[in-house]
Amino acid sequence: MYHNDKKYALTNCVLLDGSEHMEPQTGKAVCIGGEKINEIVDAQHIPAGYEAVDLGGKYVLPGLINMHVHLPASGKPKKKASDPKKLVKLITSCALTNRIGVNMCEGYAKTELLSGVTTIRTVGGVADYDTKIRDLAAAGKILAPRVLASNMAVSVPGGHMAGSVAVAAHNNAEALAQLRRAGEQEVDLVKLMITGGVLDATQKGTPGELKMKPEMVRAVCDEAHRLGYPVAAHTESPEGVKVALENGVDSIEHGAKMDEETIRLYKERGAFVCTTISPALPYALFDPAISGASEKDQYNGRIVFDGVVESARTALANGIPVGLGNDVGCPYVTQYDFWRELCYFHKYCGVSNQFALYTATLRNARLAGVGDVTGSIEAGKSADFIVTRKNPLDDLTALRQLELVVCRGRAVHKPAPKRNKTVDALLDPYLA
Repeated sequence: MYHNDKKYALTNCVLLDGSEHMEPQTGKAVCIGGEKINEIVDAQHIPAGYEAVDLGGKYVLPGLINMHVHLPASGKPKKKASDPKKLVKLITSCALTNRIGVNMCEGYAKTELLSGVTTIRTVGGVADYDTKIRDLAAAGKILAPRVLASNMAVSVPGGHMAGSVAVAAHNNAEALAQLRRAGEQEVDLVKLMITGGVLDATQKGTPGELKMKPEMVRAVCDEAHRLGYPVAAHTESPEGVKVALENGVDSIEHGAKMDEETIRLYKERGAFVCTTISPALPYALFDPAISGASEKDQYNGRIVFDGVVESARTALANGIPVGLGNDVGCPYVTQYDFWRELCYFHKYCGVSNQFALYTATLRNARLAGVGDVTGSIEAGKSADFIVTRKNPLDDLTALRQLELVVCRGRAVHKPAPKRNKTVDALLDPYLA
């Protein structure tokens, strides 16, 4: 069991609290008791009963929150394309293979944690693996982040990820049946695959093709909201975004270029956009000889990349909330690389390092509905934090190498997730 009931105070550290306008704070002690931050006090006045832990001037900041995760994939690019439907069918075929599948996802969840991500929001997975891992982590039986779980998404025949991390619903009744199954599994949110993606497009210039009928979107959203679940939707085209917002979706995953009507719909709905720059970047910017992308895929990848970036920029300029995820599991998007998404957000969307860090911590927590639990370093919240040697406000790549990760009070010293050197070498030039 991974529990820590000790009381200790972090001293001789620089505090970055996760707030929107955070500035480095010195002379403070962060007092931890079990799974909670009990109080933050002047370092000269640590209450009795706490063991002082000298951090040697290192930086303490909230654990990162990854808002767009698919657990059943490593992100390692494959030389030969595999059929995810066949793999999922195989892995869910019996109790033994299901156990192997859950173990695999546990490993990927642990990798997220070792990279500084203390909360993940899953948006499409295999069977009920997401909720199983959520419950095991909450009980302290495995080392993993806090999980906000969707389990399998709802798609349509021939739709995005249908048959792998999404159920193909032929009609509204089948879509609602999947929603009921998700409810029985006690999910935290519901995911719809409203449009296709880069690799779904059959023609050049048509990524994000509308796949799900508006009436199905409406039926699922209405019932999900009646049951108390927020609805996230994969949408990668202007048309798809409008259909999603008009019919009740709460968050647009990825996004696309907006016009005035779309801006109005976001505000009327009170929806947010979850920006994901990482998955489109390789298709859009890599040499096709490296990515293996066809001319069509590269062209469509560029449309999606530009759409995601412009969507975030427009949202920020118009007061529409923006969350941050990296669509982990896509090629070249690994379970240890969420920190790159912050760098891309800064580079391509023009936000400050401060705002990128705030988005990946407190803003994401609030958008995910757990802002009262995590996302910032303050009294009463979960002991979810990371420690860096250098200041991420100066350079976000400070998040690449961590000194300490703590989730629910459980500490991992000198975390060292296994990295893919080839992937790192290909992606590193896009940090500058």
